[in-house]
Amino acid sequence: MAKGSKMPRGEEEAAAEDHRVRTGAVRREATRRKLLSAAVEVFAQKGPDAASIDDFLAAAGVARGTFYNYFKTTSELLDAVTAELNDEVILAIEMCVAKIENPIERVWTGCLIFVDIAVMHPAWGAFITRTGIREAASGRLTNVYLPRDLAAARERGIAKFTNVRAAKDLLLGAIHQSIETVLAGVEPAEHSRAVMRLALSALGVLKSTIDRLERMPLPDIALPDGLQSLEAAADKIRA
Repeated sequence: MAKGSKMPRGEEEAAAEDHRVRTGAVRREATRRKLLSAAVEVFAQKGPDAASIDDFLAAAGVARGTFYNYFKTTSELLDAVTAELNDEVILAIEMCVAKIENPIERVWTGCLIFVDIAVMHPAWGAFITRTGIREAASGRLTNVYLPRDLAAARERGIAKFTNVRAAKDLLLGAIHQSIETVLAGVEPAEHSRAVMRLALSALGVLKSTIDRLERMPLPDIALPDGLQSLEAAADKIRA
């Protein structure tokens, strides 16, 4: 288009509409993030079950209608917050284990780090035990890294099972139940390793491999920002 010439009317309208759509999407996402951020503090203060919609409205400074534009119930909001934090935790774990060449070692290490974080930070553990393995609360990355490593372990003959989804569900169930058992004080923290031993054995991993994995120390990882916020809010309540 020559310098100084005007854009055709149809193109102008299309460009204006595109700008409105993009601006609206940014605004909606900002409001959603505001609700999720407020929800972290409210859930930390009142627990996953006792908070009301009015608590979230006050914390986020939004109208009731705005809340319902994003979430139908407090349970749906809890799932969204848990999914968000789950993805943060899983991404931090992936960054820690990505350099490990053996896929079943990545599975063992990643699962146990996840359990340890939940046990050492009960405010986060309460989210895990409350939402369980509901798909809406699991986060997007649950269906990325764990299935990838399970499939790689099967392809290399390190594990022997027929269905990756079934193997993933078995491990997720083991992880969540071991967290609940330890946080309830029924078993000590070491219980999670016993559960993981049985889970890997069920997936056809050799006992010698599991014995080697159990002797390995777990690496330290930095607590993701979202969990730091949750921890800080919980600490403020306790103080």
